[in-house]
Amino acid sequence: MRIVVLDGYTLNPGDNPWDGLAALGPFEAHDRTEPAEVVDRLGDAEIAVINKVILDESTFAVLPRLRMVAVTATGVNVVDLASAARHGVVVSNVPTYGTESVAQFTLALLLELASRVGEHDRAVREGAWASSPDFSFWRTTPVELSGRTLGIVGMGAIGSRVGALASALGMSILAASRPGGKRQTPDYEPFSWCDLGELFERSDVVSLHCPLTDDNERFVDAALLARMKTGAWLINTARGGLVDEGALARALEEGWLAGAAVDVVSKEPVDPGNPLLHAPRCIVTPHMAWATLAARRRLMQTTVANVQAFLAGRPINMVGP
Repeated sequence: MRIVVLDGYTLNPGDNPWDGLAALGPFEAHDRTEPAEVVDRLGDAEIAVINKVILDESTFAVLPRLRMVAVTATGVNVVDLASAARHGVVVSNVPTYGTESVAQFTLALLLELASRVGEHDRAVREGAWASSPDFSFWRTTPVELSGRTLGIVGMGAIGSRVGALASALGMSILAASRPGGKRQTPDYEPFSWCDLGELFERSDVVSLHCPLTDDNERFVDAALLARMKTGAWLINTARGGLVDEGALARALEEGWLAGAAVDVVSKEPVDPGNPLLHAPRCIVTPHMAWATLAARRRLMQTTVANVQAFLAGRPINMVGP
């Protein structure tokens, strides 16, 4: 079966070879694919490998030979799953490749909000310490995390790992399921379940770790942000579409939120007009929490296993109706 990778650069920018997939049949890999190129590049391919390329009804309708879509990510909101099912296309994803990497990055954002290491490094290099009359100075007062409360929305594998790491710093952990979601039994304890509104009210930091669905798009809106403590922080390493970015920017500008850190935005690459780029005390990183080489190797290995299982007639990691 012919296998075509449509947007493979972020998975393999040169350090994570396609050898495993290429060994399974006729193979073609593209670093990037524009929407107008999707149909021509897939052509008579039976297997499409994608990350952020969108496949909807209009695409499936003109690709009758397509039998499988292997998504090189956990989130599958780029695929119209109902349409794929109607056209007999199996969709697979990679569920847990990034747990350690994303949890580590979330903790890095949390520590940056608490200590502002980067800001003070820049201040030193700009001469602020050399010209200081004192042996020590700070632009923003460092915050001790021990004894504070972290609220985690989405207590799956990543949320559970973040809870364990934050607990090691002495934080208390609250957990809530996303709108439309179900409570999962996490790998980490102790923590306390509460409803979503209570979590936003009681937490010093709220961290999002849930998929983007029709039920929860922009659920972090002005009303929910208004329930947060004055001086609280919001972290998002999940999906940008979970947050009303205009409302978050206003909360930062008006000063009731002390800071935010996001690794994801609603449109990626980020639009220069995104309000979070101009909001005070907001850290924005370029969707890189997942991108350690260790995580990308796991992602590649599981993608190969997904395609192998499909070719053997025993698909794994299937998603959809």
